[in-house]
Amino acid sequence: FSAVLLPQLQAPDSTITVTEDEASWIASIAALPMAPGCVLGGLLMERLGRRAAHQVVCVPHILGWVLISVARNVPAIYVGRFLTGLCLGMNGPLSPVFIAETSGPEFRGVLLAMVSLAVAIGILVGNFLGTVLSWQLAAAISAVFPLVCYVGVFWVPESPVWLAARGRHAEATAAFRWYRGCSADVVKELTDLLGKHAAERPRQTWADLWGEVCKMSFLKPFFVMIVFFLVMQCSGVNAVSFYTVSILDGVGSGMDSYVATNVIGLVRVVVSAVGCILTRRFGRRPLLGAAGPGWVPLLLLMVYIFFMGIGLVPLPWVMVGEVFPAAARGLGSGCSSCFCFVVFFAVVKTLPALAATVGIHGAFYAYGAVALGGAVFLYAFLPETRNRTLQDIED
Repeated sequence: FSAVLLPQLQAPDSTITVTEDEASWIASIAALPMAPGCVLGGLLMERLGRRAAHQVVCVPHILGWVLISVARNVPAIYVGRFLTGLCLGMNGPLSPVFIAETSGPEFRGVLLAMVSLAVAIGILVGNFLGTVLSWQLAAAISAVFPLVCYVGVFWVPESPVWLAARGRHAEATAAFRWYRGCSADVVKELTDLLGKHAAERPRQTWADLWGEVCKMSFLKPFFVMIVFFLVMQCSGVNAVSFYTVSILDGVGSGMDSYVATNVIGLVRVVVSAVGCILTRRFGRRPLLGAAGPGWVPLLLLMVYIFFMGIGLVPLPWVMVGEVFPAAARGLGSGCSSCFCFVVFFAVVKTLPALAATVGIHGAFYAYGAVALGGAVFLYAFLPETRNRTLQDIED
């Protein structure tokens, strides 16, 4: 949203005057709470449930956008940006886990990949709104989306996996059938789910949660997801997004910067949609193998975006909702998402210095080496989750 907000605030006719330092804070302050927000979101969904946590997060999210839309000074914009950034971080683990626990194995991959598609569409819509509307009206319209989510979640049941883990088997059965129906495969999966949790003591305390975290069933997927998010961010995917104009200028592109940004945004949406289709058609591991070599044609930015868009961009968010055991899925997804945002900040922050030291092409070579090496490592150690139930993956 800062790409929409800052040019209008710095225009001569702006009702709010901002300095260069204030502009940098407006752009960056939303990123500060994202990492702790991931952990907080993970803890909230463990304590309150996936559905209730979504509703809790929507309230400050709406408030943040409203504060921005009615702001009359810079501090009000700071607060609004901070709140929206915090809520984005909290939603990081929430959405993949809720989707993974309520969808069947045949559709889970494509539904989880749609998280990345939704982000790409949101960026494109935000750029469009900023082109045709004032930043105040664009912020007000943005508040409608979490409001719709808040109202919509009222009409859906809680995650059956979360209910079963707390011994609420009757509610879990009703919720499972609401989401999945009553086919023979669904009944078998429900029986396995209830049988697993019936044999365990319902977890109620933080000490119980810590005990789950110390098990290898948690630590192994946690390490894999840490490496996955590290490779995704260090491949430069978000650095390229943040510095598209600078990169194109650095290689001598004469394209208008705003046209270039919107073209890249549109390509990202199309590729994210393709990634959703491929995630359903193929497994996670084959798509990951295609993602690393996508850096070979370093000067072809569109080729890079295509290969990242079908592999390293959506797959971590697909798998973060799948690979952790149900007893600590919220915390595991929250902590690994937190790490993702920490590395995201570090990579975006260091790209200008890296490019100044080794040149933009040298930076591309460095990112390419990370993507290729990471793809090889993850292909060897990443479990295939396509068409497998969450219980099968956990076992």
